[in-house]
Amino acid sequence: MRRVRLLDLGSAPAIRSQTVYHAAARAMRPDTPDTIILVSPAQPYVCIGFHQDVEQEVDLAYCEAHGLPVVRREVGGGAVYLDQGQVFSQWVFHEDHLPGGLERGLERQFELYVHPLVETYRALGIDAVLRPVNDVHVAGKKIGGTGAAQIGLARVLVGSLMFDFDKATMARVLKVSDEKMRDKVFESLNEYMTTMREQLAEVPAREAVISLYLEKCAQVLDAEIVSGSWTADEEAVAARLDTEFATREWLHQKGRRRGAGVKIHEDVRVVAGAFKAPGGLVRVTATLHRGRIGDVAFSGDFTLIPAAARESLEEAVRGVPVDRERLTARLDAVYREMGVSSPGLEPSHFAEAIVRAADPVNARSP
Repeated sequence: MRRVRLLDLGSAPAIRSQTVYHAAARAMRPDTPDTIILVSPAQPYVCIGFHQDVEQEVDLAYCEAHGLPVVRREVGGGAVYLDQGQVFSQWVFHEDHLPGGLERGLERQFELYVHPLVETYRALGIDAVLRPVNDVHVAGKKIGGTGAAQIGLARVLVGSLMFDFDKATMARVLKVSDEKMRDKVFESLNEYMTTMREQLAEVPAREAVISLYLEKCAQVLDAEIVSGSWTADEEAVAARLDTEFATREWLHQKGRRRGAGVKIHEDVRVVAGAFKAPGGLVRVTATLHRGRIGDVAFSGDFTLIPAAARESLEEAVRGVPVDRERLTARLDAVYREMGVSSPGLEPSHFAEAIVRAADPVNARSP
Protein backbone atom coordinates (compact mmCIF):
# COMPACT_ATOMS: atom_id res chain seq x y z
CA MET A 1 0.00 0.00 0.00
CA ARG A 2 1.29 3.46 -0.89
CA ARG A 3 2.18 5.88 1.90
CA VAL A 4 1.27 9.56 2.17
CA ARG A 5 3.20 11.77 4.59
CA LEU A 6 1.18 13.73 7.14
CA LEU A 7 2.42 17.03 8.53
CA ASP A 8 -0.01 18.20 11.25
CA LEU A 9 1.45 21.57 12.22
CA GLY A 10 -1.27 22.63 14.65
CA SER A 11 -1.24 26.43 14.46
CA ALA A 12 1.30 28.58 12.66
CA PRO A 13 1.86 32.30 11.97
CA ALA A 14 -0.34 33.74 9.24
CA ILE A 15 2.28 33.80 6.49
CA ARG A 16 3.68 30.38 7.39
CA SER A 17 0.19 28.85 7.17
CA GLN A 18 0.41 29.71 3.45
CA THR A 19 4.13 29.36 2.72
CA VAL A 20 4.27 25.86 4.20
CA TYR A 21 2.59 24.21 1.21
CA HIS A 22 4.42 26.44 -1.27
CA ALA A 23 7.69 25.34 0.32
CA ALA A 24 6.77 21.65 0.30
CA ALA A 25 5.91 21.97 -3.39
CA ARG A 26 9.02 23.91 -4.39
CA ALA A 27 11.28 21.55 -2.45
CA MET A 28 9.67 18.46 -4.02
CA ARG A 29 12.02 16.01 -5.71
CA PRO A 30 11.15 12.82 -7.62
CA ASP A 31 11.57 10.80 -4.42
CA THR A 32 9.66 13.20 -2.14
CA PRO A 33 6.53 11.58 -0.65
CA ASP A 34 3.06 12.88 -1.45
CA THR A 35 2.09 15.03 1.53
CA ILE A 36 -1.02 16.19 3.37
CA ILE A 37 -0.45 19.28 5.53
CA LEU A 38 -2.90 20.32 8.25
CA VAL A 39 -2.54 23.76 9.82
CA SER A 40 -4.57 26.60 11.35
CA PRO A 41 -3.44 30.24 11.48
CA ALA A 42 -2.29 31.44 14.89
CA GLN A 43 -3.78 34.88 14.18
CA PRO A 44 -6.40 36.26 11.77
CA TYR A 45 -5.41 37.49 8.31
CA VAL A 46 -6.71 38.10 4.81
CA CYS A 47 -5.58 35.92 1.91
CA ILE A 48 -6.01 36.82 -1.76
CA GLY A 49 -5.88 34.61 -4.86
CA PHE A 50 -2.84 34.59 -7.11
CA HIS A 51 -4.60 36.34 -10.01
CA GLN A 52 -6.28 39.07 -7.95
CA ASP A 53 -5.46 42.77 -7.74
CA VAL A 54 -5.23 43.41 -3.99
CA GLU A 55 -6.18 47.08 -4.28
CA GLN A 56 -9.41 46.21 -6.06
CA GLU A 57 -10.37 43.37 -3.75
CA VAL A 58 -9.32 44.32 -0.20
CA ASP A 59 -9.84 47.35 2.05
CA LEU A 60 -6.16 47.74 2.84
CA ALA A 61 -6.65 50.75 5.11
CA TYR A 62 -9.05 48.80 7.33
CA CYS A 63 -6.73 45.81 7.47
CA GLU A 64 -3.76 47.97 8.42
CA ALA A 65 -5.75 49.81 11.10
CA HIS A 66 -6.87 46.51 12.63
CA GLY A 67 -3.55 44.69 12.41
CA LEU A 68 -4.72 42.18 9.80
CA PRO A 69 -1.91 40.93 7.54
CA VAL A 70 -2.79 40.51 3.87
CA VAL A 71 -1.11 37.59 2.09
CA ARG A 72 -1.09 36.62 -1.59
CA ARG A 73 -1.07 32.88 -2.29
CA GLU A 74 0.00 31.08 -5.48
CA VAL A 75 -3.39 29.38 -5.77
CA GLY A 76 -6.35 30.92 -7.58
CA GLY A 77 -9.69 31.85 -6.04
CA GLY A 78 -10.94 34.87 -4.17
CA ALA A 79 -10.06 37.03 -1.19
CA VAL A 80 -11.00 35.49 2.15
CA TYR A 81 -10.68 36.29 5.85
CA LEU A 82 -9.05 33.43 7.76
CA ASP A 83 -8.62 32.66 11.45
CA GLN A 84 -8.47 29.75 13.91
CA GLY A 85 -12.01 28.74 12.98
CA GLN A 86 -10.61 26.81 10.02
CA VAL A 87 -8.21 23.89 9.66
CA PHE A 88 -6.48 24.09 6.29
CA SER A 89 -5.96 20.85 4.39
CA GLN A 90 -3.15 21.21 1.85
CA TRP A 91 -2.31 18.36 -0.51
CA VAL A 92 1.12 18.49 -2.15
CA PHE A 93 1.22 15.56 -4.56
CA HIS A 94 3.19 14.41 -7.58
CA GLU A 95 0.85 15.19 -10.44
CA ASP A 96 1.10 11.69 -11.90
CA HIS A 97 -0.21 10.31 -8.59
CA LEU A 98 -3.55 12.07 -9.14
CA PRO A 99 -6.26 11.47 -11.76
CA GLY A 100 -5.19 12.89 -15.12
CA GLY A 101 -6.50 13.40 -18.62
CA LEU A 102 -6.41 16.36 -20.95
CA GLU A 103 -10.13 17.11 -20.77
CA ARG A 104 -11.15 16.69 -17.14
CA GLY A 105 -7.88 16.21 -15.26
CA LEU A 106 -8.19 19.14 -12.88
CA GLU A 107 -11.91 18.64 -12.33
CA ARG A 108 -11.28 14.98 -11.43
CA GLN A 109 -8.55 16.05 -9.02
CA PHE A 110 -10.97 18.44 -7.34
CA GLU A 111 -13.49 15.59 -7.04
CA LEU A 112 -10.84 13.41 -5.39
CA TYR A 113 -9.75 16.17 -3.02
CA VAL A 114 -13.28 17.19 -2.02
CA HIS A 115 -14.50 13.62 -1.41
CA PRO A 116 -12.92 13.16 2.07
CA LEU A 117 -14.11 16.64 3.11
CA VAL A 118 -17.67 15.74 2.11
CA GLU A 119 -17.48 12.33 3.79
CA THR A 120 -16.10 13.87 6.99
CA TYR A 121 -18.99 16.31 7.19
CA ARG A 122 -21.46 13.52 6.47
CA ALA A 123 -19.99 11.37 9.23
CA LEU A 124 -20.54 14.31 11.59
CA GLY A 125 -24.20 14.55 10.56
CA ILE A 126 -23.84 17.39 8.05
CA ASP A 127 -25.42 16.65 4.66
CA ALA A 128 -22.55 17.99 2.52
CA VAL A 129 -22.15 17.52 -1.24
CA LEU A 130 -19.69 18.51 -3.94
CA ARG A 131 -21.00 21.42 -5.96
CA PRO A 132 -18.97 21.39 -9.16
CA VAL A 133 -16.44 22.57 -9.95
CA ASN A 134 -14.81 22.75 -6.52
CA ASP A 135 -17.15 23.91 -3.74
CA VAL A 136 -18.63 22.01 -0.79
CA HIS A 137 -22.29 22.82 -0.09
CA VAL A 138 -24.88 22.01 2.54
CA ALA A 139 -28.50 22.58 1.49
CA GLY A 140 -27.46 25.34 -0.90
CA LYS A 141 -24.99 26.95 1.50
CA LYS A 142 -21.24 26.89 0.98
CA ILE A 143 -19.19 25.25 3.73
CA GLY A 144 -15.90 25.48 1.90
CA GLY A 145 -14.19 26.09 -1.38
CA THR A 146 -11.00 24.64 -2.78
CA GLY A 147 -8.17 25.77 -5.01
CA ALA A 148 -5.38 24.29 -7.08
CA ALA A 149 -1.99 25.23 -8.48
CA GLN A 150 1.00 23.71 -10.19
CA ILE A 151 4.11 24.62 -8.19
CA GLY A 152 7.37 23.04 -9.30
CA LEU A 153 6.88 19.28 -9.64
CA ALA A 154 3.80 19.34 -7.42
CA ARG A 155 0.10 19.63 -7.97
CA VAL A 156 -1.25 21.51 -4.95
CA LEU A 157 -4.87 21.23 -3.80
CA VAL A 158 -6.04 23.33 -0.86
CA GLY A 159 -9.21 23.81 1.16
CA SER A 160 -10.38 23.70 4.75
CA LEU A 161 -12.58 22.18 7.40
CA MET A 162 -14.90 24.97 8.49
CA PHE A 163 -15.42 24.86 12.24
CA ASP A 164 -16.46 28.54 12.37
CA PHE A 165 -16.31 31.66 10.21
CA ASP A 166 -16.40 35.36 11.08
CA LYS A 167 -18.79 36.65 8.42
CA ALA A 168 -18.89 40.19 9.77
CA THR A 169 -15.14 40.63 9.47
CA MET A 170 -15.14 38.95 6.06
CA ALA A 171 -17.65 41.53 4.83
CA ARG A 172 -15.60 44.35 6.34
CA VAL A 173 -12.23 43.50 4.81
CA LEU A 174 -13.51 43.38 1.23
CA LYS A 175 -13.28 46.45 -1.00
CA VAL A 176 -16.82 47.54 -1.87
CA SER A 177 -18.33 50.67 -3.37
CA ASP A 178 -20.32 51.82 -0.30
CA GLU A 179 -21.81 50.70 3.02
CA LYS A 180 -25.06 49.62 1.40
CA MET A 181 -23.05 47.23 -0.72
CA ARG A 182 -21.15 46.03 2.36
CA ASP A 183 -24.44 45.31 4.15
CA LYS A 184 -25.54 43.31 1.14
CA VAL A 185 -22.31 41.29 1.22
CA PHE A 186 -22.86 40.50 4.91
CA GLU A 187 -26.48 39.48 4.28
CA SER A 188 -25.35 37.22 1.44
CA LEU A 189 -22.66 35.60 3.60
CA ASN A 190 -25.28 34.86 6.25
CA GLU A 191 -27.66 33.47 3.67
CA TYR A 192 -25.26 31.41 1.59
CA MET A 193 -22.42 30.31 3.90
CA THR A 194 -22.45 27.86 6.80
CA THR A 195 -20.10 26.16 9.27
CA MET A 196 -19.95 23.25 11.70
CA ARG A 197 -20.95 25.64 14.48
CA GLU A 198 -24.15 26.49 12.62
CA GLN A 199 -24.90 22.95 11.50
CA LEU A 200 -24.27 21.04 14.74
CA ALA A 201 -25.58 21.34 18.28
CA GLU A 202 -22.00 21.22 19.54
CA VAL A 203 -18.76 21.94 17.69
CA PRO A 204 -16.65 18.75 17.68
CA ALA A 205 -13.06 18.72 18.92
CA ARG A 206 -10.37 19.41 16.34
CA GLU A 207 -8.63 16.10 17.07
CA ALA A 208 -11.80 14.08 16.46
CA VAL A 209 -12.54 15.81 13.16
CA ILE A 210 -8.94 15.47 11.97
CA SER A 211 -8.92 11.76 12.81
CA LEU A 212 -12.13 11.28 10.85
CA TYR A 213 -10.83 13.32 7.91
CA LEU A 214 -7.57 11.35 7.69
CA GLU A 215 -9.54 8.11 7.74
CA LYS A 216 -11.57 9.34 4.75
CA CYS A 217 -8.38 10.49 2.96
CA ALA A 218 -6.82 7.06 3.41
CA GLN A 219 -9.89 5.43 1.91
CA VAL A 220 -10.16 7.63 -1.15
CA LEU A 221 -6.40 7.56 -1.81
CA ASP A 222 -6.10 3.84 -1.03
CA ALA A 223 -3.05 4.79 1.04
CA GLU A 224 -1.63 4.69 4.53
CA ILE A 225 -1.39 8.18 6.06
CA VAL A 226 1.84 8.27 8.08
CA SER A 227 3.05 11.09 10.35
CA GLY A 228 6.27 12.50 8.92
CA SER A 229 8.86 15.19 9.47
CA TRP A 230 9.44 18.58 7.91
CA THR A 231 12.83 18.46 6.18
CA ALA A 232 15.68 20.95 6.43
CA ASP A 233 15.35 21.74 2.71
CA GLU A 234 11.64 22.46 3.11
CA GLU A 235 12.29 24.71 6.11
CA ALA A 236 14.94 26.65 4.19
CA VAL A 237 12.51 27.29 1.32
CA ALA A 238 9.70 28.20 3.74
CA ALA A 239 11.90 30.70 5.60
CA ARG A 240 12.79 32.41 2.31
CA LEU A 241 9.13 32.51 1.27
CA ASP A 242 8.10 33.91 4.67
CA THR A 243 10.22 36.94 3.80
CA GLU A 244 9.18 37.15 0.14
CA PHE A 245 5.45 36.86 0.85
CA ALA A 246 5.70 39.71 3.36
CA THR A 247 7.03 42.18 0.78
CA ARG A 248 4.99 44.89 -0.85
CA GLU A 249 6.26 43.77 -4.26
CA TRP A 250 4.73 40.29 -3.87
CA LEU A 251 1.42 41.56 -2.52
CA HIS A 252 0.96 44.30 -5.11
CA GLN A 253 2.27 42.49 -8.19
CA LYS A 254 -1.15 42.76 -9.83
CA GLY A 255 -1.77 46.26 -8.48
CA ARG A 256 -1.77 47.97 -11.86
CA ARG A 257 -4.76 50.17 -11.20
CA ARG A 258 -6.15 52.36 -13.92
CA GLY A 259 -9.34 54.33 -14.11
CA ALA A 260 -12.16 52.59 -15.97
CA GLY A 261 -13.12 54.13 -19.30
CA VAL A 262 -10.67 57.04 -19.12
CA LYS A 263 -10.09 58.88 -22.38
CA ILE A 264 -6.40 59.73 -22.80
CA HIS A 265 -6.80 61.41 -26.18
CA GLU A 266 -8.95 60.95 -29.27
CA ASP A 267 -7.40 57.60 -30.20
CA VAL A 268 -6.58 56.14 -26.79
CA ARG A 269 -8.82 54.96 -23.95
CA VAL A 270 -8.12 53.05 -20.76
CA VAL A 271 -10.98 50.69 -19.89
CA ALA A 272 -11.82 48.21 -17.16
CA GLY A 273 -14.54 45.62 -16.83
CA ALA A 274 -15.44 42.16 -15.61
CA PHE A 275 -17.31 39.03 -16.61
CA LYS A 276 -18.69 36.44 -14.18
CA ALA A 277 -17.90 33.00 -15.61
CA PRO A 278 -18.93 29.71 -13.96
CA GLY A 279 -15.33 29.27 -12.79
CA GLY A 280 -14.94 32.73 -11.26
CA LEU A 281 -14.86 36.46 -11.91
CA VAL A 282 -12.58 37.67 -14.73
CA ARG A 283 -11.46 41.29 -14.44
CA VAL A 284 -9.66 43.10 -17.22
CA THR A 285 -7.94 46.45 -17.48
CA ALA A 286 -6.74 47.47 -20.94
CA THR A 287 -5.49 50.32 -23.07
CA LEU A 288 -7.29 50.64 -26.41
CA HIS A 289 -5.57 52.40 -29.32
CA ARG A 290 -7.89 53.02 -32.26
CA GLY A 291 -9.96 50.01 -31.23
CA ARG A 292 -7.02 47.66 -30.84
CA ILE A 293 -5.77 46.29 -27.53
CA GLY A 294 -2.50 47.66 -26.19
CA ASP A 295 -1.44 46.95 -22.62
CA VAL A 296 -3.82 44.51 -20.90
CA ALA A 297 -4.04 42.86 -17.48
CA PHE A 298 -6.31 40.00 -16.40
CA SER A 299 -7.09 39.36 -12.74
CA GLY A 300 -9.82 37.66 -10.74
CA ASP A 301 -10.78 34.78 -8.47
CA PHE A 302 -10.36 32.01 -11.05
CA THR A 303 -8.10 28.94 -11.13
CA LEU A 304 -5.58 28.89 -13.98
CA ILE A 305 -2.90 26.23 -14.40
CA PRO A 306 -0.13 26.83 -15.23
CA ALA A 307 -0.15 30.22 -13.53
CA ALA A 308 2.21 31.57 -16.21
CA ALA A 309 -0.61 31.17 -18.72
CA ARG A 310 -2.12 34.45 -17.54
CA GLU A 311 0.77 36.45 -18.98
CA SER A 312 0.63 34.44 -22.21
CA LEU A 313 -3.10 35.17 -22.52
CA GLU A 314 -2.42 38.87 -21.99
CA GLU A 315 0.32 38.84 -24.63
CA ALA A 316 -1.88 36.96 -27.10
CA VAL A 317 -4.53 39.68 -27.33
CA ARG A 318 -2.21 42.67 -27.66
CA GLY A 319 -2.73 44.34 -31.03
CA VAL A 320 -5.99 42.48 -31.65
CA PRO A 321 -9.19 44.44 -32.43
CA VAL A 322 -11.99 44.24 -29.86
CA ASP A 323 -13.83 41.42 -31.59
CA ARG A 324 -15.17 38.38 -29.72
CA GLU A 325 -14.33 35.81 -32.35
CA ARG A 326 -10.81 37.03 -33.06
CA LEU A 327 -10.01 37.41 -29.35
CA THR A 328 -11.39 33.95 -28.56
CA ALA A 329 -9.33 32.40 -31.36
CA ARG A 330 -6.10 33.95 -30.04
CA LEU A 331 -6.86 32.90 -26.47
CA ASP A 332 -7.89 29.41 -27.49
CA ALA A 333 -4.51 28.97 -29.22
CA VAL A 334 -2.76 29.70 -25.92
CA TYR A 335 -4.97 27.17 -24.13
CA ARG A 336 -4.03 24.48 -26.64
CA GLU A 337 -0.31 25.31 -26.83
CA MET A 338 0.16 25.46 -23.05
CA GLY A 339 -2.34 22.76 -22.07
CA VAL A 340 -4.18 25.25 -19.85
CA SER A 341 -6.59 23.96 -17.18
CA SER A 342 -9.18 26.41 -15.84
CA PRO A 343 -12.31 24.71 -14.46
CA GLY A 344 -15.44 26.64 -15.36
CA LEU A 345 -13.42 29.15 -17.38
CA GLU A 346 -12.94 29.17 -21.15
CA PRO A 347 -11.05 31.40 -23.60
CA SER A 348 -14.34 33.00 -24.61
CA HIS A 349 -14.86 34.23 -21.05
CA PHE A 350 -11.64 36.27 -21.16
CA ALA A 351 -12.73 37.62 -24.54
CA GLU A 352 -16.13 38.54 -23.12
CA ALA A 353 -14.51 40.47 -20.26
CA ILE A 354 -12.54 42.53 -22.79
CA VAL A 355 -15.59 43.22 -24.94
CA ARG A 356 -17.61 44.33 -21.92
CA ALA A 357 -14.81 46.58 -20.73
CA ALA A 358 -14.53 48.21 -24.16
CA ASP A 359 -18.28 48.80 -24.53
CA PRO A 360 -20.16 48.06 -21.29
CA VAL A 361 -23.43 49.57 -22.51
CA ASN A 362 -23.80 47.70 -25.80
CA ALA A 363 -21.86 44.49 -25.07
CA ARG A 364 -24.00 41.38 -25.10
CA SER A 365 -23.02 37.76 -24.72
CA PRO A 366 -23.44 35.78 -27.93
